[in-house]
Amino acid sequence: MHDQTSEHAPPRAPAARRATPTSPSSSRMFASYLAGIEELLDAQRRNAALREALDLPCIAVALADPRLRCTVEQVKTWCEDWIRPPGAERDAHGLDYERLGRNIIERVTQPTATEAVPMRALRRLQLRRHARVPLYGFPAWRGQVLPPRDAEALQMCTALLEAARRWYARSAVHEAVVQENLARLAVLR
Repeated sequence: MHDQTSEHAPPRAPAARRATPTSPSSSRMFASYLAGIEELLDAQRRNAALREALDLPCIAVALADPRLRCTVEQVKTWCEDWIRPPGAERDAHGLDYERLGRNIIERVTQPTATEAVPMRALRRLQLRRHARVPLYGFPAWRGQVLPPRDAEALQMCTALLEAARRWYARSAVHEAVVQENLARLAVLR
């Protein structure tokens, strides 16, 4: 005899698709940009390193935006979230986080930097896509005794490098928009 219950049974609902978590991705281009700043510090080109490092918040904000745009408010928020440890006015080495934040905001609001897409900074990032990331041990510039101005530039660079690494490792590596933008920059010429 026929089993009528199987013939007239309602169709099964498709199994719910599980959202598969994306596996963390490493960006050689981003890592190379950070290594380039460290190379400038090793070569004692602190002003050039600081110029590159001060662009890191704009780069991070632009990478997190689908249209690669960056506003002063977004940069301020990124700086508050990633640069200064919670509740710290200064760190153990005397870095003034408020001053660092002001330097970054001044850079973002300069007349030459008013574009919504930070093209120069993203272009410098893009140019690092084929550079090899050197393996570093203990950087020579970390143990140096420097004049106050150079020491401050070094501290600012270090704080920005650490913030960018924290941002990438804790947030950007898992954000699809950031990964898509990095991929777009890697193939654009």
